[in-house]
Amino acid sequence: MRYIFLFVTLLTFTAFGQSKEYRSMLKNYYSADFPTISIADAKAKIGKPNVYFLDTREKEEFDVSHIKTAMQVGYDNFDISSVSKLPKDAEIIVYCSIGARSQTIGQKLIKAGYTNVKNLYGGLFHWANNSYPMRDPSGEKTTKIHGFSADWGKWVYRGTVVY
Repeated sequence: MRYIFLFVTLLTFTAFGQSKEYRSMLKNYYSADFPTISIADAKAKIGKPNVYFLDTREKEEFDVSHIKTAMQVGYDNFDISSVSKLPKDAEIIVYCSIGARSQTIGQKLIKAGYTNVKNLYGGLFHWANNSYPMRDPSGEKTTKIHGFSADWGKWVYRGTVVY
């Protein structure tokens, strides 16, 4: 019994340490003046009218998993015309793996006249680490998540990282 308690205690501290380190790392990639939304608040908005989730990762990442209802817009070849049908006053939640690429796309959206753009704080990695639901291309729930690279995939500690 004592060993089980020790194992659970160590596991808890390890998960907390990763989470604290992850939050610290994120501070290097977020602009203080760009609005963010928590994963809990974003999750509550899935399927709501006039709310759009834009996945700014590349297609191969999106095809592993994404947030239900998300539209893949990419990063490398992002074209503002890909979102031209979205109302300028719609709530737009952008996300990527950790939030750096999505913040850049979010800034482009604001420059193009979109007025309610928020970056998903912590990105899809934070979403997965909290066991929030992700979908595969067929719409089925999955725990797989594209890790982008080994250097970045280390930040995913819940789910199955693929490359």
